Amino acid sequence: MRSIILWVIVSYLIGSFPTGYVVTKLFHKGEDGKRDGLDIRTIGSGAIGATNVGRAMGPVWSWFTAIVDMLKGAFALLLAAHIAPAEQQEIIAAVSAFAVVVGHNYPVWLKFRGGKGVATTYGTLFFIWPYYSFAAVLLCGGLWYIIRGTTHIVSLASMLSLAAISVCFAMLGAPVTFTVLAAVLALLCVWRHRTNIVRIMNGTENKWHK
Repeated sequence: MRSIILWVIVSYLIGSFPTGYVVTKLFHKGEDGKRDGLDIRTIGSGAIGATNVGRAMGPVWSWFTAIVDMLKGAFALLLAAHIAPAEQQEIIAAVSAFAVVVGHNYPVWLKFRGGKGVATTYGTLFFIWPYYSFAAVLLCGGLWYIIRGTTHIVSLASMLSLAAISVCFAMLGAPVTFTVLAAVLALLCVWRHRTNIVRIMNGTENKWHK
């Protein structure tokens, strides 16, 4: 039990690194071309994730933020795979994956006001069940791209594609622990997007354009 609690704490702290907040604080430039220390939480959706960073700084920084947030999840899973006892690998991988996403969504450093966990969820689920999870996550990443391209609504693409991962896991015969984890993370994503859902229903959700 102690080792599981330790992995929860370690993974939470890994996930709580506020990538989008740090990026805009260090590199955002105002109209005068000078760095202005923008707090990403004061614009757009108020989230610190890649989509909101894109609103403030464009696609390059948005992709950079997304990749780093994915790597947070990947790092927590790879760390668990190499250090955790073999007999506890499955449960520790699952709790680490959940904790790293919670850390991203509710970072202690920002008074628990973080992102929506999409990129970090992708990063954790990609490595949770090699090699089947590689195929499932890449397939659902393609689904995300298709939904975003046809609807121009990033939040909708994120929720539907993460829900699809849990379906893929179940169809591929993943361990029940991992299938439940994927479903729980998908539900957490829906919860974090609850205001987006209201805007989607009202037809007022922000749309992505090239």
